[in-house]
Amino acid sequence: MSGPVTDAAHGPAAGGATDAMTDPADDAANDAAAGAVNSAAAGGAAEPVAGLDVAAGPFGELREQLLGAAERFGSGPVAEILGGLVEDVDRALREPLEIFPVCHHSPSSATAMIRRLRDKRPKVVYLELCEDLRPLLDELHNCTLPVALQSFATDIDGFPAEWAPLSVIAPITEASAEYQAISYALTTPGVELVLVDRSTDHVFQWEPHGDDAGKGENEDEETALHGDAVGVEIGDLRPRFAELEEHLLHHGKVRHWSEWWDQYVEQPLVDADYDTYRQVMVLIGSLFRRLRPEGSARTTVDEDRERYMWTRIREHLASSGADPADCLYVCGAFHAASRVAEFGLHGATGTFEISPRTATRWQYGLIPSSHSAIEAQFGLAPGSVSIAAATWSKALRRSGLKPFRLGGAQATKKKPAKAAQPPAPPAPVTDRLSGFLTAAPASDGLDEQELLGWCVDIVRLARKNGYASSTADAIAVYETSILLAGIRGRRRPTPYDFQDAAVTCIEKDAVPGRRDIARLCEILLGGDRVGSVGYDALPPLARDVLDRLAPLGLDLEKRTIQRALLDLEADPHLRPCSDLLWILRRLLPHGAVQPIMGSRRLGERSIQESWDLAIGRNMRSIVELGYEGVTVEQVLEQRLRKSVHAPQATAAGALAAVEDSILYLGSRRFTDELGARAVELLAAERTVDDAPEVLRRIRRLLTHYQATEPELPAWCQAFVTAGYAHYCTLLPTAFTDDDTGVRQVAAMLGFLLGMESLALSLGCDHTQLELAVQQSHPETPAKVALLWAAQTQLGLLPLPELRRRCDELLDNPLVVPSFPLYLSGFVQALEPAPALASLVVEVLSKAFARLPDTVLLPWLPKLITTLKDHAAEMVPVLVREAGRTFPATLAALDSWVPPWSAPEAPAPSAAVPDGGPAGELLAAHPAACDAVAALLGLAPDWPTTATTTPGAAPEVTALLTEHPATADALAALLS
Repeated sequence: MSGPVTDAAHGPAAGGATDAMTDPADDAANDAAAGAVNSAAAGGAAEPVAGLDVAAGPFGELREQLLGAAERFGSGPVAEILGGLVEDVDRALREPLEIFPVCHHSPSSATAMIRRLRDKRPKVVYLELCEDLRPLLDELHNCTLPVALQSFATDIDGFPAEWAPLSVIAPITEASAEYQAISYALTTPGVELVLVDRSTDHVFQWEPHGDDAGKGENEDEETALHGDAVGVEIGDLRPRFAELEEHLLHHGKVRHWSEWWDQYVEQPLVDADYDTYRQVMVLIGSLFRRLRPEGSARTTVDEDRERYMWTRIREHLASSGADPADCLYVCGAFHAASRVAEFGLHGATGTFEISPRTATRWQYGLIPSSHSAIEAQFGLAPGSVSIAAATWSKALRRSGLKPFRLGGAQATKKKPAKAAQPPAPPAPVTDRLSGFLTAAPASDGLDEQELLGWCVDIVRLARKNGYASSTADAIAVYETSILLAGIRGRRRPTPYDFQDAAVTCIEKDAVPGRRDIARLCEILLGGDRVGSVGYDALPPLARDVLDRLAPLGLDLEKRTIQRALLDLEADPHLRPCSDLLWILRRLLPHGAVQPIMGSRRLGERSIQESWDLAIGRNMRSIVELGYEGVTVEQVLEQRLRKSVHAPQATAAGALAAVEDSILYLGSRRFTDELGARAVELLAAERTVDDAPEVLRRIRRLLTHYQATEPELPAWCQAFVTAGYAHYCTLLPTAFTDDDTGVRQVAAMLGFLLGMESLALSLGCDHTQLELAVQQSHPETPAKVALLWAAQTQLGLLPLPELRRRCDELLDNPLVVPSFPLYLSGFVQALEPAPALASLVVEVLSKAFARLPDTVLLPWLPKLITTLKDHAAEMVPVLVREAGRTFPATLAALDSWVPPWSAPEAPAPSAAVPDGGPAGELLAAHPAACDAVAALLGLAPDWPTTATTTPGAAPEVTALLTEHPATADALAALLS
């Protein structure tokens, strides 16, 4: 049987004893390894363990061989490390509580676990997993693996606020030793499962947020299943020493660590007996532990975890009275080689104090996981977990082992135990390492049927995905796989060799489909299996969502995108589904619930809607919503309330929350609460950065209430009055402040001038606005133009005077280069004063007509960029006004005269009123009219033309002739 060191080739990291005992050649490799070890050995050596005599134990001979091999390096630290490896193995195997070392998602660990559980049948299983995740394990029978145990917290207490939300996940796959131990404990009567690792609260106490070295970058949909959670796994075995890892990869002729581990550890150990597996895993864990750089913060955390776990184990043994001989401690191989004083049942006690948890309220649940998500989060090579799953399946078929599984709800009911043979007494510990490290590789020839099947299947998959592959490609992949394996010194092609050969022979310059050949190989060799969480294991909110969407008639737990068609007029019972979908769109990530047809805005009501639903793909997000409330409406209400009371809350954000409350919740009480908060935030603001957003939202809300309510809500009235006073106060400062943009000042004026009538009706004073405008003295051109527009709108600046000022700007050669800025101000002024659109068109037309090309051409790019940056939304208003001003046809353009260039028509002469009785009376007695004119401050001016000609007013004469009674009565009264 081949050991991990013998095949790894030529370095003390792969086992210095092997080189000493077999092949003393390859001095260059030895020198490189020696340099790597010497650079790390200063912190790798440890003090000898008191009372541990390795020479008298079963590994004494191996220790002497390793020390002899170390003499070739001529370095003291090397001898200490190699001797310490044997000490760690001896110490772990002498421990009364049996330690089972594992590596995460390792098929060899899983097969060894099955063998050991069936032989030993322990009554207590101690598992290296966060102790507060224990209740979740009972729900695994409702899930399809892989899934992840999750601990989640949004309301944190004791951690920095910027860390929120906190999330910890622990993925579980079927081809893992931890799942086999869990399944055994949950399906075997009388077996207790105890989780002994630190709680999730301690994860963040000991490892600051963002400092987890195992986190990867989630780029696509499948790898994003874990989000930005901190990953917790059992048995992270990877050298944290860059030089060592580079050395192993180079001499092992592999591309990445996952391939090295599969080639030199998994394959030799997957069929090994338990004792050999146990000793080799502890040896590897000890090697990586001793070669870790000195002073590593990760080492400190790992040692505290080991102290924590042994403290919990001793506490449980003391309280339960369990016999250590009937217990099994499952932990990572790195921790099995621990050198802390608290190690073992007889380790130091009272030297480690477990800190209390913070007041953070943690929520727990199960979320779907996938092979690619595990690989991305823990820095594994793409496809490595899928290949491990394929290796696991092959090992089960070859060995005939029956794994432990949690089938369904009924499987968790522990049945009476069948009569079984008592467990065999433990065999004495013997040295299996020496034979494993020195034995020649076992003959394991080429499995032609397996390789041929791979080659045929990859060609078939390539054809389905658009590649022009043929039978010749299958033959080429077969031969190239064997060739690559021979070049790399392997007895048979590995899945990685096959993948490289397929890429070389089939993949061309361009990928015709969505998947490349490397991805197709991963699918072929095991696929990216995606787990699912069963209905019964979901939190109440997730079950409520599925129940309320049941009328759609879709299987929402599928991971495919499904189209839902809702005819809300024909099927009114679907309207609750529509309401729920809009809320989910507001809460879930983009793409989870996507409307294709239909909208939800103030004043609109959809008749028909079409949705693309990816609920199954986003079940993790729905599960996390369940940590915040019982229904989605409750979660949305909590989030809206939290957003408006946050330290960074603004009036614009509060108005957005008001709008969401109207659209999705329909609670008048809650909406009024949010609106009152918006008034408070507006009054407390000291800047006007959000003025455009405030103006846009309050206009929309006022329009909605005016159309649907008999009167405005009290908070709306208060918002208008508070905003009027607030912006009047800040207007003079905003005009002169360089940090306040033109858009913000225009929005303030839009609020003040556009809502002035409503504000005055609510008790505001117009004089306050006039004073604010008169106190404003801007200096920048755009704000000067805004001020002129506001003065014109208020009647303080006549329109002819404003036109004259604009003409002066165009006539002044010193001002022409900055004229685009003035124009930008005028365009922004269309918000508060839309009547100035014709003037802006006139000014712009005059500029193009008057300015010479030498001035106009350099000026034009600046004009365009100014309008684009500062007034993009107002340009369509100008275009419409220009369309009304300019002629519609080309023929009419020749004879067209601009309105501002047309000669002014003479003022019509005032018509002299005709005479008649009234005229005669006034002419005969002018004193009364002169007195009235003097009272009004007017000069008395009587017409010179006679207006008392008889018959000048025939209508009056005819009226008096036909009805003389009135005139006679008046004459009698005056006489």
